[in-house]
Formats: sequence, structure tokens, C-alpha cells
Amino acid sequence: MTMTILIPVALMLSYVLGSVPTGLWLGLWLRGIDIRKQGSGNIGATNTMRSLGKLYGLAALVFDVFKGWLPVILFARLHSWEYLPVACGMAAILGHTFPIFLWFRGGKGVATSAGVFLGLAPMPMMVGAAVFFAVVAATRMVSAGSVAAAAAMSVAVFLFDIPWPVRWFTLAAAALIILRHHGNIRRMLRHEENKL
Repeated sequence: MTMTILIPVALMLSYVLGSVPTGLWLGLWLRGIDIRKQGSGNIGATNTMRSLGKLYGLAALVFDVFKGWLPVILFARLHSWEYLPVACGMAAILGHTFPIFLWFRGGKGVATSAGVFLGLAPMPMMVGAAVFFAVVAATRMVSAGSVAAAAAMSVAVFLFDIPWPVRWFTLAAAALIILRHHGNIRRMLRHEENKL
């Protein structure tokens, strides 16, 4: 296998791992419950928790973070191309958001993005995590915390010594997360958003 072929291999592995619908498969395999037909209908950790319980929600959260972190830390080492970690992170997020296993109808990418940035830009990610928990504590709305954390990350990457490709990628990932929450934002404005 030539070195050039390793780039698409790394991207494919990242996308496929990102595509794993953790919460959905946990519900189907262990409880016989399709979480797409429960609560918000989303396949992410929050709806997994609401539909299956805290333990399942935690398991979904941990694996969704892991499937963003692993491509950046491991798959990106298959080739020396300097932009491969960013590309693998992008592939993992797109996998979660548009998964091949679910006909490209996936989650909102928050936990997987957290894993990606834990590998690419840990300090800005910690800032985003702190904002997330503060907003969720104040509002009891995970969606509000997610949108606020994405916005905070967009600022935080410019406050640390972060490479410019990672900064631009952060802005793109944050925009994707916010766009995927458009329905939640509308409900928040109408004071109808679900709370924990």
C-alpha cells in the first residue's frame, strides 16, 4: 500500500467510526427501543439518556466523544500530511452528522466534536466545556449549552497558540453545530425547549 493511499484510508476509517450511531444501537440491541421514536427523536447522548436512562446516556456520550478523539490521535498517524488530523476530525464529525449507517440522517455532532477538539485543541475545548456546563446548569437545557459552547470555542481558538487550519476548522464545526440546532433555537425563543 503506497503512502498516498493511506490518506483516504484514514479519512474513510474516521468517517465510518464517526457514523456509528451509539445511542441508537444501544437502545436497539440492549433494550429493544428505537430512540428515534422517543423524546426528541435525536440519536445523540441527551435523547439516549431521556429514552434509556442515565447509564445508557453516559455510555453514548463517552463513545461519541471517543469516536471523535480516536481519528485525530490514531488514524491521522497513518500519513505525515500535516492537515490529516484536521481532515480526520472533519470526517468523524460528518460521519456522526451524516452517518452512512442511517442513510445520512444523524445527530448534531456535539459530543463527537468535543472528542475531535480534545485531540486538536484541548485548551479551547476545555473553555467550551466550561461554558457548556455553566449554561446547562443555569438553563437546564443541553441545547443551549451546546450552542453556547460552540460559540465559545470559536472565540477560544483565537486566544491560544492554535494553528490557523484548526482555527478555521473550529469555526466551520461550530457553524455546523449551531445550524443543526436551528429547531432547538426556535423552541428556545418560544420558551418551549425541553429541559433536563
